[in-house]
Amino acid sequence: MCLILFAQNTHPDYPLVFAGNRDEFYERPTAPASFWDDAPHVLGGRDRKAGGTWLGITRRGYWATVTNVRDSRPARDAAPSRGHLVATFLREEPDPEAYLASVRPRAHRYNGFNLLVGTPRTTHYLSNRDGSPRAVEDGVHGMSNAQLDDAWPKVERGTARLRSILDDAPTPDQLLDGLDDRRPAPDDRLPQTGVGQETERMLSPPFIESDQYGTRASTAFLVHRSGSVTFAERTFDRGTPVKTRRFSFDMAPPAAG
Repeated sequence: MCLILFAQNTHPDYPLVFAGNRDEFYERPTAPASFWDDAPHVLGGRDRKAGGTWLGITRRGYWATVTNVRDSRPARDAAPSRGHLVATFLREEPDPEAYLASVRPRAHRYNGFNLLVGTPRTTHYLSNRDGSPRAVEDGVHGMSNAQLDDAWPKVERGTARLRSILDDAPTPDQLLDGLDDRRPAPDDRLPQTGVGQETERMLSPPFIESDQYGTRASTAFLVHRSGSVTFAERTFDRGTPVKTRRFSFDMAPPAAG
């Protein structure tokens, strides 16, 4: 994912509201959101190249997502896939804080990442660019390819939009529509991450379009205080909407023992 927006314990009916855009090269093979054949409790897309995922939620409401970090350090081709950090959490459903503590000693092996893992009412965050895991405070949060809540224009624009949606009864379609913002940031607001101004401008909107790289999917899900989950994923082909997939389920109770 390259834009993550979420609200934790801020809406009276929805303890968790999530919206995010996944940006990727168009040629990278991808499976759309579904319940996984090899882990039927997990709902999310799949990276068909490396086998992990950028985002998912389980039938117990455990969720996780990851973004890369864009900075001056070169990416290593031999580094393990960051999507496996998400997939492992979803498959195993461990305690979020303990899971990030287990990831931290090996975090340096990966290219730059921001990892969020959580339950409907708690979220924990780890970046291998800024140190220790930490619990995320209740509120509205945004993240792109810098650290959590860094003030990139797309993050500020996205969190403002999310706050306006939370003023009423949010729906997946409102969240998906809010992610479809293709306006570039003004040049004087562009981050400086070493890729050049033209590329910074192309990457600056919440929804990205270019010849080879762009937003492949927008995803929204809401967890109601009753335990019901509504999930929608809208996929795109070079900026054109292809299909919106919808799922709903009631969260399963915690496992016995």
